[in-house]
Amino acid sequence: MFQLLEGVVPYNEQDSQTYLERGWWRGWTLGDYFDRAADIHPAKEGFVDANNRLTYGQARENADRLALGLVKLGIQPLDRVMIQLPNWVEFVYAYFACQKIGAIPVLLIDRYRQYDIGHLTGLSGASAWIVPQQYKKTDFVPIIGDVRRQYPQIKNVITVRGDGLAQDCHSLEALIQNNPLTQEGREKLAALRPDPRQVAHMGPTGGTTGKPKLVPRTHNSLGATTEYCSMSWNQHCEDVNLVAGPVGHDLSFSKGFLGSIFTMGRLILLDSVDNQDICETIQREKVTNIVWVPTLGQRMVQYDRLDDFDLRSLRKMHSGGGASHRELIKEVIERLSMTYYNGYGGTEGMTCITRAEDDYETVCSTVGRPTCPYDMYKVFDFAGNELPAGQQGQLMLKGPGVFTGYYNNPTENAQAFDANGFFMTGDLAQIDQDGYVTLTGRTKEMINRGGESISATEIEKLINRHPDVAIVAVVPMPDPLLGERACAYIQPKDNAELTFKDIIDFLKSQQASVLELPERIEFVDAMPFTQAQKLDKNALREDIKQKLSNEAKA
Repeated sequence: MFQLLEGVVPYNEQDSQTYLERGWWRGWTLGDYFDRAADIHPAKEGFVDANNRLTYGQARENADRLALGLVKLGIQPLDRVMIQLPNWVEFVYAYFACQKIGAIPVLLIDRYRQYDIGHLTGLSGASAWIVPQQYKKTDFVPIIGDVRRQYPQIKNVITVRGDGLAQDCHSLEALIQNNPLTQEGREKLAALRPDPRQVAHMGPTGGTTGKPKLVPRTHNSLGATTEYCSMSWNQHCEDVNLVAGPVGHDLSFSKGFLGSIFTMGRLILLDSVDNQDICETIQREKVTNIVWVPTLGQRMVQYDRLDDFDLRSLRKMHSGGGASHRELIKEVIERLSMTYYNGYGGTEGMTCITRAEDDYETVCSTVGRPTCPYDMYKVFDFAGNELPAGQQGQLMLKGPGVFTGYYNNPTENAQAFDANGFFMTGDLAQIDQDGYVTLTGRTKEMINRGGESISATEIEKLINRHPDVAIVAVVPMPDPLLGERACAYIQPKDNAELTFKDIIDFLKSQQASVLELPERIEFVDAMPFTQAQKLDKNALREDIKQKLSNEAKA
């Protein structure tokens, strides 16, 4: 008898029946989609990184062998496995090895450090962790030791591109090599195939309040989201898809990684955001599609050596995770002769995108229509009344591609969903008569830095640990390249003297990641408060805008 992972909010039974009967849910697992691609195109080159080129067949064999190795380690269905890998091909078979045995990947970006990793370990209940032994200048061995001392629940750590000997770890490469794929092994994996109604993976998000949470996505729901999105921007089997942003980030993962596999294209995993590396990769691999945040697109079109490269293969750019300004869209279209797809999405399942047939004004002024036509997008006022087309309100959604609740978080879920199961995105929007969505603002405590959602609340919690800090408030400050950066306003305790370096050094001592380091700090004698004696963040936002304006004029 099917039993959903404890702590996950189930879909309404009537909704589930409708989604299945009408075919909006296929009843496939993510592993089924992967196998389909390998069955149809076993010899096709599917995955490329800086050091490796693998066919679909090779990638599947590695995934299956690794899956058998994970079973031997004692990893069971519904066990949570944190995957913290950069844009390496090992991500492909680490992710699908979990899918083949019904274990649940928890996606972590490579920049997370002890503070974030520990929080997500506790939140997810993860008992295994797949992580590089060394990545660029970061030695993960001491990080692994710190996290395991605090969270002994992590029974298995599997290191990638290392010897697997450090901190009592296993080697991913050895697990693949030592587990040949026999008929008995194939039968074992077939028996472990998860139910498509089960959770496929979990992704971290700031949600509506900024406090880190986990979003569980089922095979059915995530499959619907990915399939409808890939069709909406015309992904197909002849595409060469470039992912340069972190593959563990929802945009890169769902639109680039999964979208490429669902459409059986070729995926280029680039472990760099350097303009020269990007252009050389496009030229060498004949890239047709790019999936990334607007910031990376802007950097590329402003690159002074852009014309030195042959980029004529480019056809489509899917951009989301931040605002796409009119000037950027115009420059991309004119300089690169690409179709620009302006999108909006999130880990929770919201996905909109413009279409190839949309005119320039629509692409510039909206984020398109919902990719899944069976998801319901509505706007409501703060009293809970649905608003007519063209009026601004809270954007809320529900449907086969939308999640149903944060993991093990009934308090947050009570605030994030209405009585009819509509998810309150925390975004303000208006929807026109044709279903096109225009984003107009936000209600949540988040900073959008180049497509990364950073929790102001979490930065405040860390800074508040400093013994000489009386009050702290973190607000977004506008930035022409990244959209927003983090600015911390700090009121020191009486007679205390603090500097920018003091605060940054303290945050690093708290094992904060680079995401939690504010890029500007304003020290003030007194904080502004509203009449209700709440910290007046609107006043601080206006203050930093004015300061930046004055500095620009000077």
